Formats: sequence, structure tokens, C-alpha cells
Amino acid sequence: MRKRIVAPVVAAAVMLSAPLMRSQTRRDGWEQPVKPAVKGQKSEPARVHDISGIWDPGLAAGIQALGAKAMPDDGTPEHRPPFTALGLEKLNQTKPSNGFRSTLAPESNDPVIAGDPQGMPREDLFELRTVQIFQTPVAIYLLYQFGRVWRVIWTDGREVPQDAEPRWFGYSVGKWVDDHTLVVETTKLDERTWIDHAGRPHSDKLRVEETFHRVDRDHLELSVLIDDPKMYTKPWVALDKFAFDLEPQTFDVREMFWEPSEFQTYNKLLGDEAAGTDK
Repeated sequence: MRKRIVAPVVAAAVMLSAPLMRSQTRRDGWEQPVKPAVKGQKSEPARVHDISGIWDPGLAAGIQALGAKAMPDDGTPEHRPPFTALGLEKLNQTKPSNGFRSTLAPESNDPVIAGDPQGMPREDLFELRTVQIFQTPVAIYLLYQFGRVWRVIWTDGREVPQDAEPRWFGYSVGKWVDDHTLVVETTKLDERTWIDHAGRPHSDKLRVEETFHRVDRDHLELSVLIDDPKMYTKPWVALDKFAFDLEPQTFDVREMFWEPSEFQTYNKLLGDEAAGTDK
């Protein structure tokens, strides 16, 4: 009988990616002084139609090693997405290295392990770290710390092109529904990606709805809704008001990558022996 050993990947990621200590006096993206928070005192209101800035969720908050934060793969019925028959079939074909269905690291078929991009919505649902957001009159750009990848959200009123090819991060269009809330719809997503780190599947019909709500000048919330009628009988919430704090413009966003070479080294030292695949 093989002895299972849990890969220390998550713990290592936490230790190696800890952000620098925050400044006592911060500045927002418009170079306005941001005073230290005072207990019981509310932040100043945010600007209208503005989510720009450097947003940090804090150490380890966005790891989501067991899958989507609002729907972790922990074996409880309330955290089981409403799979269709096809969804269950596709789920059973995935072999995640974490969660209730976890397998040994060398046996996982996680596409990220092979070097594929995380894609969407997994970029929101695994290792969601510091995000830098820039705005122009026609689009919003998101720069993610994990993987050093970026996305474009079109805000010029366009529709998703019907002939757009499937993409790792899809095609995103956004609309302001009030002064401080942006709703983003992402479609045309590559089927090779997983929904999250727990191996939840999706089809070519996946529609991801993100809601960015700027609570005030210093706080931003992100919610993510998964809608895929081929894989799930109804939409489900993957992230619910995930909180970010505004950082100063001078905040140093450190590199954070998934490195297949390091994973291979881990397998040579520990993983292969645990899985019984070492020679």
C-alpha cells in the first residue's frame, strides 16, 4: 500500500511570495496621500467609474488551493457545484493535486503542471494575488502578480465578436451598472483550462461574470459567477465579495510564477517515490 505524501507546494508558495511590509503612509493611483486607517473611521468615497490602482488581498487570502474560495472542494454537499451528467463525466477525468479528490503530484493531469496558462476564470480562483489595474477611455487592463499575465476588458460598448477564436483568457467586455460597480462578461474560453485548482471542468459555452465593486477609495470587492449549461444545471458563485486593499503607487509587486522545472525537481526528490514511480 502506497503512502500518500501531500506536496508542500502551497506552503512553499506562501513563504516565497509574501508581499513586502505595507507602508505606514500610502498614495493612491492619483498620487493623493492615503492616511493610515483609523479604527471605526470610514475611508473616503471612491471616484466615479474608477477601479484603477494596485490592489492587494493580503498574504495567502487568494491561494484557494482547494478550489474556488466560495465553493472549495472539501467534501461537503453544500460545496458541490450542480453538475450535469456530462459535467460529472468530465470531472472524473481530472486529477487535481489538492482538494477532496486529490491525487499524488506525479499522477495529476493538471494542465498547468505541463506548462499551460491558467486561463480564466482560474486566474481569479487560484493564487489570486496583487492585481494592478489601469484604465483608458476604451478598456481596462488587469495585470496579475501570479504568472505576470494581463487581461483586457473592453468598456467601449462593443459586443463579443461571434467569430472570435477560443482564448486562454477569453474575450471580456465590461459595463458600469452604477457609479462604483463594473460587471464583466467573459466568453470564448479555451476548453483545455480548468475552472479552478480542484479540477472543475467547463465547456465552450462557459460564461464568466465578474463583478468589481469599489466600496470606497481604499477597498475593492470581486465576485465571480460561473455559468456553463453544458457542465452545470445552474450558475454558481465561485468567489463572493473577495476583498482587496489599495496599495501605494510605489508598491513593489514581486514576481510569482508556476515553474515546471521546480516541480520536476520536487518529483525527483519526493513525489516520484511517494507515487511509486521512481526507478
